[in-house]
Amino acid sequence: MEKELNYPDIEGNYGGNQEWFSYFSMRVGGCAAATACELLMYLSQKEEAYRELYPFDSGRFTKAGFNELGKRMRPYLKPRRSGINRLSIYMDGLFAYMEQEAKRPKLFLMEGFDGNRCVRDAEAFIRGRLEDDMPVPYLLLRHRDPSFDDITWHWFMLTGYEERPEGFTVRFATYGERREVLLERLWDTGYGEKGGMVGICLA
Repeated sequence: MEKELNYPDIEGNYGGNQEWFSYFSMRVGGCAAATACELLMYLSQKEEAYRELYPFDSGRFTKAGFNELGKRMRPYLKPRRSGINRLSIYMDGLFAYMEQEAKRPKLFLMEGFDGNRCVRDAEAFIRGRLEDDMPVPYLLLRHRDPSFDDITWHWFMLTGYEERPEGFTVRFATYGERREVLLERLWDTGYGEKGGMVGICLA
């Protein structure tokens, strides 16, 4: 089986990039806000009723529009010393944005999926969300594999999966790029302190 979402193209990039933000602190630590902005952009292209979630150029997604959306998101998911290192901080911030800024507080529900749960449960969770055409915000904290150094203590968005002979592969968007990795490698961080995922369901 295989599934990949029609993820926002932003001037030829696969999703957004926190390095486009105008605030220095957001370029360094704005990954949670970046995924939240991507989520709203994705929903705005998914259904006409959600078009207002991206209140800028209606013809296409732009870096400038992504930056402006990030400015609005910043008070709710602003960088901090320890980062947005808990699922609850992310969900509370995004809920607050939807209530205060988007005026759509009941548009979707969110549930956290703790990184200490087993990888098979994680596969089922990801498959279920993606089959419902919803991307999955993913928080990776520390990881023993140095090949993941650029995405540690980092939020990114799962956008697809494929069941291959070598294992369950996930596709994800980060820094404006499309990447993929075996979930088992990603999930087994080697540390006790885990991140996790956020499941989003339209209400």
